[in-house]
Amino acid sequence: MRSISSRQNPIVRTFRELAADPPADGSRLLLDGAHLVREAREAGLAIEHAAVAAAHVDDSSEIARLADVLARDGVNVVSATQPVMSALSPVRSPSGIVAIAARAPATLAEICGQPRALIVGAVDIQDPGNLGALLRAAEAGGATGGVVCGTSASPFSWKAVRGSMGSVLRLPVAAGTTAEALLTCARRFDVRSVASIARGGNAPDAIDWRGRVLLFVGGEGGGLSHETAAACDERVTIPMQRPVESLNVAVAGALLIYEARRQRALAP
Repeated sequence: MRSISSRQNPIVRTFRELAADPPADGSRLLLDGAHLVREAREAGLAIEHAAVAAAHVDDSSEIARLADVLARDGVNVVSATQPVMSALSPVRSPSGIVAIAARAPATLAEICGQPRALIVGAVDIQDPGNLGALLRAAEAGGATGGVVCGTSASPFSWKAVRGSMGSVLRLPVAAGTTAEALLTCARRFDVRSVASIARGGNAPDAIDWRGRVLLFVGGEGGGLSHETAAACDERVTIPMQRPVESLNVAVAGALLIYEARRQRALAP
């Protein structure tokens, strides 16, 4: 295993550039921690580079075992001193292993065209941790894809990938589009659209979640725009005990996704 000890090494620059500016299509992801690196490998993603803290090279930790497996896979694995690991990793306290993985981008047509599509459309969700948690709930609840619209954070940033706990590695996700473009694509594939709004919508169990469905959820504070909500086929509101008026977007999304899961499980 080659060792690097300089923060000026080209590999360090590669990692830092990816942390600062992830590709809009998610074709390359920066992963920090044994959990995410292992999940990426098990999901069949190609690992381009990996770096492990020199302190873990010869111990019996999970990190050392994972580095060994990656090296046997033919991945370019290097060991790095602690100062270099601090430069390679985007987190304040590096975990001991970082990697770059290649991911196949997903398109709107691929996501909307799935036979039993259950799509989560995330609009203007600016906190990457919340966005990642929403995509985690989407995968857990059986959604077939996610589309990130408007002024949302990138679902492919290291913070969002970390927040998703690896779901972005497996769930088809597209980004860099608008709610209008997503609605147009959904209509082309006969996907019904449901807008989550704070008040005035139908109860979650009054919505027919079977068949091909697109669920829109809005960002922190403002929620969905009036125009997006009005353009959807239906609107849904989660009942809340006063004086509570709103829920975290990942919590709200999870409640609706699991109602969809319940109904779809009963569908013939």
